[in-house]
Amino acid sequence: MTQTAPAAPESEAPAEEQGETLGSFTWFLIKLALAVLIFRSFIFSPFSIPSESMLPRLMNGDYLIAAKWPYGFSSHSLPFSLPLIPGRIFAGEPEPGDVVIFKHPVDGADYIKRAIALPGETVEMRNGQLSIDGELVEKDRIEDFVVPVSPNTGCAWGGVHERTSDGEQCRYPRFLETLPSGRSYEVLDFGRTPQDDFGPLIVPDGQLFVLGDNRDNSQDSRFPPTPGGGVGLVPQENLVGRASMLVWSTDGSAEWLLPWTWFTAARWDRIGDGL
Repeated sequence: MTQTAPAAPESEAPAEEQGETLGSFTWFLIKLALAVLIFRSFIFSPFSIPSESMLPRLMNGDYLIAAKWPYGFSSHSLPFSLPLIPGRIFAGEPEPGDVVIFKHPVDGADYIKRAIALPGETVEMRNGQLSIDGELVEKDRIEDFVVPVSPNTGCAWGGVHERTSDGEQCRYPRFLETLPSGRSYEVLDFGRTPQDDFGPLIVPDGQLFVLGDNRDNSQDSRFPPTPGGGVGLVPQENLVGRASMLVWSTDGSAEWLLPWTWFTAARWDRIGDGL
């Protein structure tokens, strides 16, 4: 009589398959997390604008991506500034006029300002007029900057509050600055303030002098570094990236429970703008 081997219990195959499926899914999640970590640390990373210190170019409620590679990589390139990269590798220096993101020298918070002067350059400001190495930075008055008043954008002390048929808006005096390199950008200037006079100061090696485009509403290199305040001279090892493109912008009027307001609150004309 021919004997047949006993069949394997039916429960064994499914259990093995379930184990393989769970293991595969776990490995997929690990690879996904690593890919996201690498992308955010070394390629692009998202940032949001929480203030009006960079008006008129950047507004409260803007969301942007920053390129991580132009200035090299350090521990500040990693999430939570993990101390896994010694010093700074593939170091690069910003160009004057770059919009840079960096860690505050005291409290480590993310800040965004415009690079103005590099190591060895002498920066000075008199009556709100910049000069680099003794050469005046050209500053021309252009048309006013007009911005709708919204939950994300108020009307600061230097602006003129206006009411129109479309709602409320704020009008600011706007200027075009042109650095000696020929690079231009727009700034706001509300008139004479104590911070309109600064220097002269020679930027030391490894440091960076930065300013906010909203000159009378920006805690920047004109102020000593304090937590939540001025930044002083920024160590280049604190650089995180170069602002590249606006990917979203909202005026702050959206409500989570009213999904259609997510779209009506969007500043569609700003999305996709390069920086």
